[in-house]
Amino acid sequence: MSEPDITPRDTATRPSAFFAGLRFLVVEDHALQRQMLVMALRRLGAVHVEEAAEGHTALERLRLDWPGIDILICDLDMPQMDGMALMRHLCACVRQPSLIVISALDQGLLSSVETMARAYGIRLLGTLGKPATPDGLQALVLGHGKDAADPTPPARHRTGETLGETEVVSALEDERILAHFQPKVAIPSGTLVGAEALARLPHPEWGALSPASFIRLIEKLGLIDQLTWSMLRQSAAACSEWQRSGLDITVSVNISLTSLTDPSLADRITSLVTGQGLDPRKMVLEITESAAMTEVGPALENLTRLRIRGFGLSIDDFGTGYASMQQLSRIPFTELKIDRTFVSGAHSHAQRRIILESSSDLARRLGIQSVAEGVETQAEWDELLRVGCSTAQGYFISRPMPATEFLRWAREWRLGRHHC
Repeated sequence: MSEPDITPRDTATRPSAFFAGLRFLVVEDHALQRQMLVMALRRLGAVHVEEAAEGHTALERLRLDWPGIDILICDLDMPQMDGMALMRHLCACVRQPSLIVISALDQGLLSSVETMARAYGIRLLGTLGKPATPDGLQALVLGHGKDAADPTPPARHRTGETLGETEVVSALEDERILAHFQPKVAIPSGTLVGAEALARLPHPEWGALSPASFIRLIEKLGLIDQLTWSMLRQSAAACSEWQRSGLDITVSVNISLTSLTDPSLADRITSLVTGQGLDPRKMVLEITESAAMTEVGPALENLTRLRIRGFGLSIDDFGTGYASMQQLSRIPFTELKIDRTFVSGAHSHAQRRIILESSSDLARRLGIQSVAEGVETQAEWDELLRVGCSTAQGYFISRPMPATEFLRWAREWRLGRHHC
């Protein structure tokens, strides 16, 4: 999820030097088009450029530990192993490169390929139509430097696959899984209005690990409620401290699926939050569509009671489930959170743009807030401004950060040291 300035400081003035420091692998079965891509990269300053005519050959090269490939530029329609099969195999590579897809397919199909790549956990820099232009290549390759501009790469890029059961359980019991907070700002003013609590597990080797590293194991062990209550407690305490420091914003916390089935949930949450000195009106509880679909009776009772007591309710990941409209009609939501799937690249993808615009318009007509998550570029911010979305969060604004750091950041932001 990269700091607000997504162009690396050194590449902004010396793109050729940046290209010279990267290793490229061009995978294209058409010899002339492959040669054109190689020539374009060399004109941009690339020194290390390798070639492959199909997926098997490329995969053999990618499986070498050293020297690694930084960026894979790949066609989709190739004999033997095509580009989509190659993407599937990328997950097993020791060092996974960033990916640029080159194809003559229409935008609708390319959009599906992009979704597939991200589902495999591949860092997709973008897609280009044929023939790819040097300007198009340069724009996407420079995006590879986002993490280089940030000395602490986004936690969502770390998988932490080697975490064991004992390590995760110990971290949960010792309360070492900490709440980090990502800002939510109003569009178009950029006014800070809230923060979402996101779980992070500090690791001595890998840094702050995101839930992708441990959440499935916690769910498997039946400990998800323990994590939920820890996040609620930390978030209420942090927001209460912000209020005392003069920062009047809300804090959003995700509620697990199993929690909603507990008839005493509303009373317990209210007691915990007020016990930390926080007004319930300053907390927003984010509920996924799938969670709200289970045990409808207890879920509706809990959510209605929480809403009566002043808590905000957000329908999280809107549009990714099966019954979005039904959920909006029967649960008193105050916020509609548009999934990053429809935000990412919406300015250049017609289908995503339409869904983004329709979701924002729906929220506006219902009289509730619309929040776009995963905003990472100026173009995405501009698109949200165009469609009338209420609020944005993402690495374009800021990475998630600990509560004390968040307060310092918020003070600087309030002084106008921002770019939106």
